[in-house]
Amino acid sequence: MLYWLTALSDGGDVFNLFRYITFRAGGAFMTALLFGFLFGPPLINVLRKRQGKGQPIRSDGPESHIAKTGTPTMGGLLIVGALLTSTLLWARLDNPFVWLVLFVTLAFGLIGFADDYAKVSKQNVSGVSGKVRLGLGFLIAGIASYWASVYHPDTLQFHLALPVFKDTLINLGWFFVPFAMFVIVGAANAVNLTDGLDGLAIMPVMIAGGALGVIAYAVGRVDFTEYLDVHYVPGTGEILIFAAGLFGGGLGFLWYNAPPAAVFMGDTGSLALGGALGAIAVVTKHEIVLGIVGGLFVVEALSVIIQVLYFKRTGKRVFLMAPIHHHYEKKGWAEPQIVIRFWIIALILAMIGLATLKVR
Repeated sequence: MLYWLTALSDGGDVFNLFRYITFRAGGAFMTALLFGFLFGPPLINVLRKRQGKGQPIRSDGPESHIAKTGTPTMGGLLIVGALLTSTLLWARLDNPFVWLVLFVTLAFGLIGFADDYAKVSKQNVSGVSGKVRLGLGFLIAGIASYWASVYHPDTLQFHLALPVFKDTLINLGWFFVPFAMFVIVGAANAVNLTDGLDGLAIMPVMIAGGALGVIAYAVGRVDFTEYLDVHYVPGTGEILIFAAGLFGGGLGFLWYNAPPAAVFMGDTGSLALGGALGAIAVVTKHEIVLGIVGGLFVVEALSVIIQVLYFKRTGKRVFLMAPIHHHYEKKGWAEPQIVIRFWIIALILAMIGLATLKVR
């Protein structure tokens, strides 16, 4: 919205700053961060009063989680609110990719909100049916995947780009849409599975979002794409503003989610943010790189899949408990120890993912 102030510029005044994506990204970061600090306490108070007993705790979970009883959930509203406000204020609103990512974020956030509301109101960990959640998720992802393909350059439409092997484009045809749907829905649910300890999910989301924001900025500039030898996707640079808002909003939320958490992100936040990461990857043609920068989420999801399949086949468990962060809880690791070590892993993987921009 503030980009329109450039119409008042003569090229040498303060209004000219609003032309620059990096300046507006900084503004988005600060706006989202301040939003979190200003609205965090009143939102948490409202959630605590409305929810009463807070998020129901799994009876078969780690014993240490019983102490978390009464903690309110739906804290993702704070992140999504900060993200929406900062993006609408600082991004160019004539950019279709900005609206695409916002659409996915808000739509998945609504699914998560409905799930959280069902859990809190019924005091039951089941929430909305998994089939309903997946069905709605694939519908949203299908719309977004086709939307992204329409606005991609002709040479990239319905093609899969590969990291490192940058001259290679795989023409998936219409199969690209279900592939992209799987990326978005998979990312949303992987982040959701990761959100099981105080502060565990939000920092890796911020790290992956920051890395994808850098990638979006790079592939949206002709000079950068020529230097890095990656595919140019016009308009993706504006996604950096969304990513900056995500980082600022994430920091604001982490202030209240740090152990011991005053509020949980809930499915409202985890599904919204995971869907956003998947959407950015599809928009920037870096779907495979998402599997690297978001590798921690991949491991968390795989640990659940492996546990379920192996148990059905043998009646035994590979992990003491899945997702894998609970396995380490059962082994006696302290919660902050698990969280910080997983943050370190997420940062390393994000750096590896960014390195693929130049490696060939």
